[in-house]
Amino acid sequence: MRAHLARVDAVLVQALIAAALSFAHLHDLAVAAGQDDWKAWAYPVSVDLLLVAAWRRLRAGHGKAAAWCWFVVALAASLGANVATAGLLDLDNVPAWLRILVAGWPAIAFLGGTLLAHSAPKPDTDAEVIEDQVDEPETAPEQPSVETPPRPTPVPVPSALVDHARKVAAEHHARTGTPIDTPTLRARLGVPAPMAEAIATHL
Repeated sequence: MRAHLARVDAVLVQALIAAALSFAHLHDLAVAAGQDDWKAWAYPVSVDLLLVAAWRRLRAGHGKAAAWCWFVVALAASLGANVATAGLLDLDNVPAWLRILVAGWPAIAFLGGTLLAHSAPKPDTDAEVIEDQVDEPETAPEQPSVETPPRPTPVPVPSALVDHARKVAAEHHARTGTPIDTPTLRARLGVPAPMAEAIATHL
Protein backbone atom coordinates (compact mmCIF):
# COMPACT_ATOMS: atom_id res chain seq x y z
CA MET A 1 0.00 0.00 0.00
CA ARG A 2 2.79 2.42 0.89
CA ALA A 3 4.64 1.57 -2.33
CA HIS A 4 1.50 2.29 -4.32
CA LEU A 5 0.98 5.63 -2.55
CA ALA A 6 4.61 6.55 -3.14
CA ARG A 7 4.29 5.78 -6.83
CA VAL A 8 1.10 7.82 -7.10
CA ASP A 9 2.66 10.72 -5.22
CA ALA A 10 5.70 10.70 -7.51
CA VAL A 11 3.54 10.74 -10.62
CA LEU A 12 1.38 13.51 -9.16
CA VAL A 13 4.40 15.65 -8.33
CA GLN A 14 5.86 15.12 -11.78
CA ALA A 15 2.53 16.04 -13.39
CA LEU A 16 2.26 19.20 -11.29
CA ILE A 17 5.79 20.29 -12.24
CA ALA A 18 5.18 19.65 -15.95
CA ALA A 19 1.85 21.47 -15.83
CA ALA A 20 3.34 24.46 -14.02
CA LEU A 21 6.25 24.80 -16.46
CA SER A 22 4.03 24.39 -19.50
CA PHE A 23 1.56 26.86 -18.01
CA ALA A 24 4.33 29.43 -17.54
CA HIS A 25 5.72 28.91 -21.04
CA LEU A 26 2.31 29.39 -22.61
CA HIS A 27 1.82 32.56 -20.56
CA ASP A 28 5.20 33.96 -21.62
CA LEU A 29 4.56 33.18 -25.28
CA ALA A 30 1.14 34.85 -25.14
CA VAL A 31 2.69 37.98 -23.60
CA ALA A 32 5.39 38.03 -26.28
CA ALA A 33 2.69 37.73 -28.97
CA GLY A 34 0.88 40.82 -27.70
CA GLN A 35 -1.63 39.27 -25.30
CA ASP A 36 -1.21 40.94 -21.93
CA ASP A 37 -2.88 41.06 -18.52
CA TRP A 38 -5.59 38.42 -17.95
CA LYS A 39 -5.58 37.32 -21.61
CA ALA A 40 -2.07 35.93 -21.25
CA TRP A 41 -3.23 33.71 -18.36
CA ALA A 42 -6.29 32.53 -20.28
CA TYR A 43 -4.20 30.93 -23.02
CA PRO A 44 -2.58 28.19 -20.91
CA VAL A 45 -5.94 27.53 -19.24
CA SER A 46 -7.60 26.94 -22.65
CA VAL A 47 -4.78 24.60 -23.75
CA ASP A 48 -5.00 22.55 -20.53
CA LEU A 49 -8.81 22.35 -20.73
CA LEU A 50 -8.61 21.09 -24.31
CA LEU A 51 -6.09 18.46 -23.24
CA VAL A 52 -8.37 17.34 -20.40
CA ALA A 53 -11.45 17.18 -22.67
CA ALA A 54 -9.57 15.10 -25.25
CA TRP A 55 -8.21 12.78 -22.55
CA ARG A 56 -11.67 12.25 -21.08
CA ARG A 57 -13.04 11.33 -24.51
CA LEU A 58 -10.18 8.87 -25.00
CA ARG A 59 -10.90 7.27 -21.62
CA ALA A 60 -14.61 7.04 -22.48
CA GLY A 61 -13.76 4.74 -25.39
CA HIS A 62 -15.82 6.40 -28.15
CA GLY A 63 -14.93 9.00 -30.76
CA LYS A 64 -11.23 8.18 -30.45
CA ALA A 65 -10.31 9.65 -33.83
CA ALA A 66 -11.60 13.12 -32.92
CA ALA A 67 -10.19 12.83 -29.40
CA TRP A 68 -6.72 11.96 -30.68
CA CYS A 69 -6.89 14.80 -33.21
CA TRP A 70 -7.66 17.48 -30.62
CA PHE A 71 -5.27 15.92 -28.11
CA VAL A 72 -2.43 16.25 -30.63
CA VAL A 73 -3.47 19.85 -31.40
CA ALA A 74 -3.40 20.85 -27.72
CA LEU A 75 -0.17 18.92 -27.12
CA ALA A 76 1.47 20.65 -30.10
CA ALA A 77 0.44 24.03 -28.69
CA SER A 78 1.92 23.15 -25.30
CA LEU A 79 5.15 21.69 -26.69
CA GLY A 80 5.45 24.55 -29.17
CA ALA A 81 5.34 27.08 -26.35
CA ASN A 82 7.93 25.10 -24.37
CA VAL A 83 10.32 24.98 -27.32
CA ALA A 84 9.69 28.58 -28.38
CA THR A 85 10.49 29.96 -24.93
CA ALA A 86 13.59 27.77 -24.52
CA GLY A 87 15.79 30.28 -26.35
CA LEU A 88 14.98 29.24 -29.93
CA LEU A 89 12.70 32.23 -30.44
CA ASP A 90 13.39 35.90 -29.89
CA LEU A 91 10.51 36.85 -27.61
CA ASP A 92 11.24 40.54 -28.23
CA ASN A 93 10.65 40.10 -31.96
CA VAL A 94 7.88 37.55 -32.43
CA PRO A 95 7.09 36.78 -36.11
CA ALA A 96 3.74 37.82 -37.52
CA TRP A 97 2.58 34.24 -38.20
CA LEU A 98 3.02 33.38 -34.53
CA ARG A 99 1.03 36.44 -33.47
CA ILE A 100 -1.77 35.34 -35.83
CA LEU A 101 -1.65 31.79 -34.46
CA VAL A 102 -1.82 32.97 -30.85
CA ALA A 103 -4.66 35.38 -31.64
CA GLY A 104 -6.65 32.64 -33.36
CA TRP A 105 -6.07 30.00 -30.69
CA PRO A 106 -9.18 30.83 -28.56
CA ALA A 107 -11.49 30.05 -31.50
CA ILE A 108 -9.65 26.78 -32.19
CA ALA A 109 -9.81 25.75 -28.52
CA PHE A 110 -13.50 26.65 -28.30
CA LEU A 111 -14.28 24.59 -31.40
CA GLY A 112 -12.35 21.57 -30.15
CA GLY A 113 -13.80 21.72 -26.64
CA THR A 114 -17.35 22.05 -27.96
CA LEU A 115 -17.00 19.11 -30.32
CA LEU A 116 -15.46 16.93 -27.62
CA ALA A 117 -17.91 17.84 -24.88
CA HIS A 118 -21.20 17.96 -26.77
CA SER A 119 -20.91 15.44 -29.61
CA ALA A 120 -23.21 12.47 -28.95
CA PRO A 121 -21.50 9.05 -28.85
CA LYS A 122 -22.56 6.48 -31.42
CA PRO A 123 -24.60 3.62 -29.95
CA ASP A 124 -23.10 0.19 -29.95
CA THR A 125 -25.29 -1.39 -32.61
CA ASP A 126 -23.73 -4.83 -32.20
CA ALA A 127 -24.63 -4.91 -28.50
CA GLU A 128 -28.19 -3.81 -29.24
CA VAL A 129 -28.60 -6.56 -31.83
CA ILE A 130 -27.32 -9.16 -29.36
CA GLU A 131 -29.68 -7.91 -26.64
CA ASP A 132 -32.63 -8.06 -29.03
CA GLN A 133 -31.74 -11.60 -29.98
CA VAL A 134 -31.51 -12.66 -26.32
CA ASP A 135 -34.73 -10.95 -25.27
CA GLU A 136 -36.87 -12.29 -28.10
CA PRO A 137 -38.61 -15.60 -27.16
CA GLU A 138 -38.15 -18.55 -29.40
CA THR A 139 -41.13 -19.10 -31.63
CA ALA A 140 -41.93 -21.84 -34.08
CA PRO A 141 -41.17 -20.91 -37.68
CA GLU A 142 -44.19 -19.75 -39.55
CA GLN A 143 -45.43 -22.09 -42.23
CA PRO A 144 -45.71 -20.48 -45.64
CA SER A 145 -49.30 -19.94 -46.60
CA VAL A 146 -50.45 -21.64 -49.76
CA GLU A 147 -52.38 -19.22 -51.90
CA THR A 148 -55.04 -20.61 -54.19
CA PRO A 149 -54.81 -19.22 -57.69
CA PRO A 150 -57.60 -16.79 -58.47
CA ARG A 151 -60.35 -18.05 -60.74
CA PRO A 152 -60.50 -16.31 -64.06
CA THR A 153 -63.45 -14.02 -64.40
CA PRO A 154 -65.76 -14.98 -67.28
CA VAL A 155 -65.54 -12.73 -70.31
CA PRO A 156 -68.95 -11.57 -71.55
CA VAL A 157 -69.47 -12.50 -75.20
CA PRO A 158 -72.25 -10.94 -77.31
CA SER A 159 -74.57 -13.46 -78.94
CA ALA A 160 -74.09 -11.84 -82.34
CA LEU A 161 -70.36 -12.43 -82.07
CA VAL A 162 -70.96 -16.06 -81.14
CA ASP A 163 -73.18 -16.50 -84.22
CA HIS A 164 -70.54 -14.96 -86.44
CA ALA A 165 -67.87 -17.21 -84.86
CA ARG A 166 -69.98 -20.28 -85.63
CA LYS A 167 -70.14 -19.28 -89.28
CA VAL A 168 -66.37 -18.78 -89.35
CA ALA A 169 -65.85 -22.16 -87.66
CA ALA A 170 -68.19 -23.91 -90.10
CA GLU A 171 -66.44 -22.33 -93.07
CA HIS A 172 -63.05 -23.39 -91.67
CA HIS A 173 -64.27 -26.97 -91.12
CA ALA A 174 -65.70 -27.17 -94.62
CA ARG A 175 -62.46 -25.90 -96.16
CA THR A 176 -59.92 -27.83 -94.07
CA GLY A 177 -61.92 -30.75 -92.72
CA THR A 178 -60.71 -30.02 -89.15
CA PRO A 179 -62.32 -28.04 -86.34
CA ILE A 180 -61.05 -24.52 -85.93
CA ASP A 181 -58.60 -23.95 -83.09
CA THR A 182 -58.57 -20.97 -80.73
CA PRO A 183 -55.55 -19.10 -82.21
CA THR A 184 -57.04 -19.35 -85.70
CA LEU A 185 -60.43 -18.22 -84.41
CA ARG A 186 -58.81 -15.29 -82.66
CA ALA A 187 -56.96 -14.29 -85.83
CA ARG A 188 -60.11 -14.54 -87.96
CA LEU A 189 -62.25 -12.55 -85.54
CA GLY A 190 -59.56 -10.07 -84.43
CA VAL A 191 -60.43 -10.32 -80.73
CA PRO A 192 -58.23 -10.63 -77.62
CA ALA A 193 -57.12 -14.06 -76.44
CA PRO A 194 -59.47 -14.19 -73.39
CA MET A 195 -62.49 -13.41 -75.54
CA ALA A 196 -61.41 -15.92 -78.20
CA GLU A 197 -61.21 -18.62 -75.50
CA ALA A 198 -64.65 -17.62 -74.22
CA ILE A 199 -66.12 -17.82 -77.74
CA ALA A 200 -64.49 -21.22 -78.29
CA THR A 201 -66.39 -22.59 -75.31
CA HIS A 202 -69.68 -21.68 -77.04
CA LEU A 203 -68.84 -23.48 -80.28
